[in-house]
Amino acid sequence: MTAAPERATVAFLVSGNQGSAMGIRARSFAGQLNEQFTIHIAYRTTNRIVAIGQFFWRLRRVRPDICYVLDMTVSGVLGASVYRAVFGGRVIVDTGDAIYELARLSGSRNLLGLWLTKALERFSLATSDRVVVRSHPHQELLAKRGIASDIIPDGVDTTQFLPGAEPELRKQLGLDGCWTVGLLGSLVWNPRYEVCYGWELVELIHRLQDLPVRGVIIGDGSGLPYLKKRCAEYGIESRMVFLGRVEYEKLPRLLKVMDICLSTQTNDTPGQVRTTGKLPLYLATGRFVLATQVGEAARVLPPEMLLPYNGTNDRDYPARLAERVRAILENPGALHNNGSAALARTNFDYAVLADRLRSTICSVLPSRFQQTRHEAALSSGMSSQSGDRLCSPKPKKD
Repeated sequence: MTAAPERATVAFLVSGNQGSAMGIRARSFAGQLNEQFTIHIAYRTTNRIVAIGQFFWRLRRVRPDICYVLDMTVSGVLGASVYRAVFGGRVIVDTGDAIYELARLSGSRNLLGLWLTKALERFSLATSDRVVVRSHPHQELLAKRGIASDIIPDGVDTTQFLPGAEPELRKQLGLDGCWTVGLLGSLVWNPRYEVCYGWELVELIHRLQDLPVRGVIIGDGSGLPYLKKRCAEYGIESRMVFLGRVEYEKLPRLLKVMDICLSTQTNDTPGQVRTTGKLPLYLATGRFVLATQVGEAARVLPPEMLLPYNGTNDRDYPARLAERVRAILENPGALHNNGSAALARTNFDYAVLADRLRSTICSVLPSRFQQTRHEAALSSGMSSQSGDRLCSPKPKKD
């Protein structure tokens, strides 16, 4: 009788709580991979320095073969690195940002903070056994530095986020009888450029006051008072709906009150390397997206959903955005026959992305988890030489 293959243990390290974006990403992957691997998820519940020790002790208990670090953070990267130094195992770092460039352009850190951020980024890329990025431009950027990486973009559960309409909810929010343009995101104020996520929507609604159009913002942060102040200056408070921070489970309904969703990324290194987790959610719920022609969105979205954006702070962008929205509303049929849900299923469904992650994990596992050359060749249809690098296939359900 042939012995059952040994199951590898994978620990996801999340520098946030269960409701954070990375917590959701970890659980979504775990649900897809738990038939093949033994999965553990550790969340950060305290400050970053203390969390290094907490992560290490959690890893010490479960002894994973793979430490999968979600986002390039001090607690996750150092916790996994200390564990590897003491007990062995492999480390994969999953990052959606060029963290040093993002910190530099945000103006939120002093010189020491920037130096430490650069050191963390270099250490993470140099010491991890594999790097996962969330866009092709990020992969290309790292390739220029001689660093190989796998692309696994931000994802969505397309059985949870479904196309449709919410007429009653629109009525409850005072959005009945008008067009809506909205966005979801963290409203973090950038003191260097004096903007935050959502500034373009406020400027857009200001330019469309002659049309029955209202803005909807889901999110919270240090920039919220600035956005509300700007609305008051323009006299458009009644045309903007601020819903604040919303639980992830409530997002599928709320996104459906938006006719058009904005996905604005700056045309610089931080913006170019992002997929942005909002884009898959917009698409899965069948929303018409207007995105800047930057990064992964420029590869995935059709031309009618893309707009040029110049540099880091394009003050002319709202005018271009307003012109496009006016053109769309003259022929609004495209809003509901947009192919968005199909794009989400093809490019961002966690069921699809999990297959990529499975391959990434298998590529760094120790040799004891590999199939024999003959078994791998039979299961994959590849040559026996390639078969040495494959894991056992995901068990099929009856």
